Amino acid sequence: MEFLTILLSGLLAGVSPVGLVIDKVIESNFRSRLNKVEQLQVRVDNTPSYQALQGKVEKVRIAGRGLWVTPNVRIEALEMETDPINIDFQRLRRGNEESPRASFLQPVQAGLRLVLAEADLNQTLQSPTVTARLRAIAGQLLGGSAERYEFLNPRVDLLDNDRIRFQVEVQETNAELLAITVESGLNIIAGRSLQLIEPSVSINGRVLPPQLVGGFAGGIGNRFNLRTLEDAGITARLLELDINADELELAAFVRVDPPSQ
Repeated sequence: MEFLTILLSGLLAGVSPVGLVIDKVIESNFRSRLNKVEQLQVRVDNTPSYQALQGKVEKVRIAGRGLWVTPNVRIEALEMETDPINIDFQRLRRGNEESPRASFLQPVQAGLRLVLAEADLNQTLQSPTVTARLRAIAGQLLGGSAERYEFLNPRVDLLDNDRIRFQVEVQETNAELLAITVESGLNIIAGRSLQLIEPSVSINGRVLPPQLVGGFAGGIGNRFNLRTLEDAGITARLLELDINADELELAAFVRVDPPSQ
């Protein structure tokens, strides 16, 4: 959700009546909303060009590599292409009290392709935000408050055939250290959620029974359901997911609707 907000705000701030330099304005706004950018290119298709003065843009194409959303979250590669954009400039300029969606005169639709590198995913796992979420999940699965658990050496390994392995050591207060390994394939269900394929879970080398793993797998699938974005006016669909030994690549469609009147 945070990354979608960055993309959206970059487009909104960039689509302004500046004539032929609109490409550079959008690129500058994207850069200002990211922590760091290694490579970024923006191309705007707008014929006739005076439509930009009316808040209309035919298409925006964005291609970037090494995009740092935060100091701990890096995207290896991004490609995005929008459908026509139509924005009410006057409403957009009135201030920051309204949601950016309030200035839409029609839905904004875009296709996305993201590539995430294994090394970057492991760096993200070290961030305080991810650690806090892991603690919350541990509290729900293992019982007790999240503060009881400390996570050490979390690591993800991307495998061939769309499989992934996650390893972490969990230390509960006054209890033994638990070495947990989760391995599974991933599949897209109806474009909205992820399904674990042939998952396995082991704790300190002991493989858990399939009955226990099945309940765990169902819970993970429920957490990654894109329906949760619909209350914010965002419709997102996963179109493709490809995992190999170095990278995770996904393609998605995103639609952001104006707020209902």
